[in-house]
Amino acid sequence: MIQTNSIFMSDSRKRHEALLYHAKPQPGKIEVVPTKKYATQHDLALAYSPGVAEPCLEIAKDKNNVYKYTAKRNLVAVISNGTAVLGLGDIGPEASKPVMEGKGLLFKIFADIDVFDIEVDATDVDKFIDTVKAIAPTFGGINLEDIKAPEAFEIERRLKEELDIPVMHDDQHGTAIISAAALKNAIEITNKDISKVKIVVNGAGAAAISCTRLYLKLGVKRENVVMCDSKGVIRKDRASLTSQKAEFATSQDLNTLEEAMHNADVFIGLSMGNIVTPEMLLTMAKDPIVFAMANPVPEISYDLAIATRKDIIMATGRSDHPNQVNNVLGFPFIFRGALDVRATIINEEMKMAAVLALADLAKKSVPEKVNIVYDEVSLSFGKEYIIPKPFDPRLIYEIPPAIAKAAIDSGVALEPIEDWDAYRDQLMERSGSGSKEIRILHNRAKSDPKRVVFAEADHLDVLKAAQRVYDEKIAIPVLLGRKDVILDLMKEIGFNADVTIIDPKTDQETERRDRFGEIYWSNRQRKGRTLSEAKKLMRERNYFAAMMVNEGEADALITGYSRPYPTVVKPILELIEKDKGITKIAASNLMLTKQGPLFLADTTININPTAKDLVKISQLTANFVKMFGMKPNMAMLSYSNFSAAKADTSKKITEAVAYLHRYFPDTVVDGEIQADFALNPEMLAKEFPFSKLNGKKVNVLIFPNLESANITYKLLKELNGAESIGPVILGLSKPVHILQLGASVDEMVNMAALAVVDAQEKENRNK
Repeated sequence: MIQTNSIFMSDSRKRHEALLYHAKPQPGKIEVVPTKKYATQHDLALAYSPGVAEPCLEIAKDKNNVYKYTAKRNLVAVISNGTAVLGLGDIGPEASKPVMEGKGLLFKIFADIDVFDIEVDATDVDKFIDTVKAIAPTFGGINLEDIKAPEAFEIERRLKEELDIPVMHDDQHGTAIISAAALKNAIEITNKDISKVKIVVNGAGAAAISCTRLYLKLGVKRENVVMCDSKGVIRKDRASLTSQKAEFATSQDLNTLEEAMHNADVFIGLSMGNIVTPEMLLTMAKDPIVFAMANPVPEISYDLAIATRKDIIMATGRSDHPNQVNNVLGFPFIFRGALDVRATIINEEMKMAAVLALADLAKKSVPEKVNIVYDEVSLSFGKEYIIPKPFDPRLIYEIPPAIAKAAIDSGVALEPIEDWDAYRDQLMERSGSGSKEIRILHNRAKSDPKRVVFAEADHLDVLKAAQRVYDEKIAIPVLLGRKDVILDLMKEIGFNADVTIIDPKTDQETERRDRFGEIYWSNRQRKGRTLSEAKKLMRERNYFAAMMVNEGEADALITGYSRPYPTVVKPILELIEKDKGITKIAASNLMLTKQGPLFLADTTININPTAKDLVKISQLTANFVKMFGMKPNMAMLSYSNFSAAKADTSKKITEAVAYLHRYFPDTVVDGEIQADFALNPEMLAKEFPFSKLNGKKVNVLIFPNLESANITYKLLKELNGAESIGPVILGLSKPVHILQLGASVDEMVNMAALAVVDAQEKENRNK
């Protein structure tokens, strides 16, 4: 489940960082972006008066045309009155807005659904319902959020009955769907009969009630369910039960959670932390299934639970343990499928379709990209993998089709899908957000953090980046620079961690400088260096930092924030050897564009590469792409297409491509080709049907020279708002990476994450 961590909020510095994140550079997390041209008077005349009258008249004739001419079909309202905000309680509509904006962000990044967040100042059920009904014509769907029980049940029931668009209260059904999929698989793994399993549900709020109802539809028997609240077991003889609690009241002679747990097959926790003891677990039946979903502290910790019972299948709401029950596996994809067929409701058939699709997906072979993200050799269906991971790229094209089919089969779809292959292709295109690659990179780094030297830590932004990677457990920062300045800056920004600080110029580092100098001199004495010069160079931070990595005193290095690239790269190339079998190094930038990740090479090293150089650059870049679990599809760019020109540039590209086609036939590469043809599959297929790139999405651009590559990546960054990771030096034996002058904090954090992943790769390769 997506929850706010109260522990996080208790830290004053992180509180400040969270507030700053929401306030700068502009308040909030979402914005409205035009989807049509608006540069000319002609554009504006079409967008508004007089052109806008035409779609208005068409909609007036038939209101269904609103789906044809407006954004309604991809627009969801996230609506709350702030009466049950996650982890915070009844804090009111205004205070709930950051959470609703956050939900909107998740809708967009996971399923490409646009959101308006609506905070309603109404606790009265009728008033709230009337408000939502009045604004419903704006939206293609409504996601109710953070509304307290029991009002939430009535609000959702009536809105589903009275509106003709899909409505879902995610607090109820999101957790229910994800946990039901996990439960189905867990029961299958333990070879138990779902009609006979005994289930204890601790918690009786909206989520618990909805979960239990869905479990019954999955095959659980009502008489085998015991539900508990803060007063203990909900019994039929208890007075003043709500209708929802009465639905699951038991006639069994049980009073406490401890009694209920005896011989239970399943525990479902939707309550509070640390209320289940090891002794309770030990009384459960063989092969117990425990879903401790309270956040941030589960009903029993994962480590304690698996230490207590070796036969347990354990799930939590946390991302740092296997089997995370995370609502983001459900709601974006459920609404995606519902919107795409214009479903009038999200019915039980659609929810069950989501359960079955998620359960089935966990049984399929896991893409290498997912293994890489979670630092697994090979994830496979079993006790520690009963539901898919949130970063699984298949979710967007596996779950929505299941929802859409269920809507069609149950008769609630107004626009049935006929070409399912085309629909899946469309869904895959929606998953092109580059921010996913950053999340993947960061998560992989967190799986095994390494020591990263920040060679310019006495600069404020560099220190902020080091602080970020430390706080987020991306890396273990080693701070290089003037110690007094670093300590003052750390105090200024509240960086109170116990981290290593090194000033290469101080007397304390004399022994290490001398040792590094002697090693460096022994390798360079026949290249004009004297011993005294070598030792003197070790006072310079980049020489010193590179030697730290060479000698295993750090795992990786990032530098270059405050100095021009050529100045920084010189000592790196002097000290760091090429990787085994590498004769030519190169540099690549990963550009995170709206169309997906693009790798550009060579952006900083080889000024005018030969045909042989281009072959090596393409091979190095291909390996870089594979590091992200992606298959490289490479276009070698020029100003002409397939030898239409006879210039030297065209000739060397043609020669390089011919070599790769002959000696590496499995490599997907072609050229020379113009950039627009490389990136536009329709143009390419029409004009050059013979190209090896046909039917492939190009994700690597190899440029004929440094100036074209460097100019392109900087234009993309500044004009198109594409995030950049790089330039990443390829072909070195050690993880050393150079920033662009004046890199942002985010760019440095991303580069540090990449340096960690690079170190992980090199470590694994050398084992």
